[in-house]
This record gives sequence, structure tokens and C-alpha cells, in this order.
Amino acid sequence: MSEEKKHLENLQEIRSMMERNTRFLSLSGLSGIGAGVIALIGAFVAHQRIEAFTYIDYLSIMALELELLTIATCVLIGALTVAYLFTAKKAKKSGDVFWNKTSKKTLVSLAIPLVTGGLTILVLLKNGQYVYIAPLSLIFYGLACINASHHTVRDIFFLGLTNISLGLVALVYLGNGLLFWTIGFGFAHIIYGSLMYFKYDKKS
Repeated sequence: MSEEKKHLENLQEIRSMMERNTRFLSLSGLSGIGAGVIALIGAFVAHQRIEAFTYIDYLSIMALELELLTIATCVLIGALTVAYLFTAKKAKKSGDVFWNKTSKKTLVSLAIPLVTGGLTILVLLKNGQYVYIAPLSLIFYGLACINASHHTVRDIFFLGLTNISLGLVALVYLGNGLLFWTIGFGFAHIIYGSLMYFKYDKKS
């Protein structure tokens, strides 16, 4: 092996080590696929409940709201669980530490826009502004992805842009929130998750 080739390999190894120390690279593409599938299931169930809804009185509306909130909560818990399991598995397989300084930074970057968005949505729920919930959830989630992309794979940045764009379009076409929510949280996650899987997971 020539000295030039050895030097190049050493530089690549140093670069890889530096990248691992500054970016959370254990994020699994399967996490995105799993989260997308769960979101599609949740959207289908929510659509069925909305279609079957019959107005009786104010209490019936409150009951539907509670059902939809329960579905959304189950989707969130399911998506987070799937994301943790697949990412932890990938970290173990590649010999990385799952809970480290970089993963903590990634989590904080995600949490700030998500918590802000969650509180905003609770205020909208309280005031009965339901048509804005799906668009704003897409926008705040997109902002969270872009914020977290500084500490993980670049693909998350484009997932964020996609969801922000969908959220803005959903604000124009109010009343079609569930459709845009399905595209953003369901299909977009599956598409980007698949791209990440073949781009990063397969290599490892």
C-alpha cells in the first residue's frame, strides 16, 4: 500500500471519527418508515371516526374531540417507541453509544419547537380553532426537524422543509388538514425513511 493511500485512509478515518462526535448518526431509516406506517394507521382510524360521526349535541362533539386526541396521542407514543427501538438497535450494531452528548443535543433541538407547537395546539383546542391544528402541527414538526438536522443526518433537514411546505399549503386549504397530515406524517416519513435506510443503514 502506497504512502499516499495510507494518508488518504487516515484522513477518512479522522473525518469519520469527527463526524461521529458531532453528529447523531445512529438515527435509523426504519424509524421513519415505522413512524410513517403508524401515522397512516392513525389517520385511517381518525378518518373512519369522523365519517361515522353524527351530531347529537355539544357532548357528542366533545366525545369526538377526545377520541381524535386519543388517536393522536397513541400515534405519537407509537412513533416514538418505534424510533427508539430501531435507532437503539442500529447504535448497538455499529458499536455506538445511543445516549451521548450528541443525541442529547438532537433531542433538545427537537423538543423546543415540538413543545412550543404542542402548547400552541392546546390553546387552539381550548378556543375551538380545530382547522389550524393539522397545518400548525406540520409546520412546528418541520421546524423541529430542521433544528435537529444540525446534529444528525442532513436528510432530516429536507424532511422538515417538506412538512413546513405541506403545513403552509394546508393553511391555504383549511378543512383538508387530515389529508395533508397523512401526506406529511405518513407518506413523507416512509419516503425519507426508505431513502435513509438504503443510504446509511444498508452500508452499516
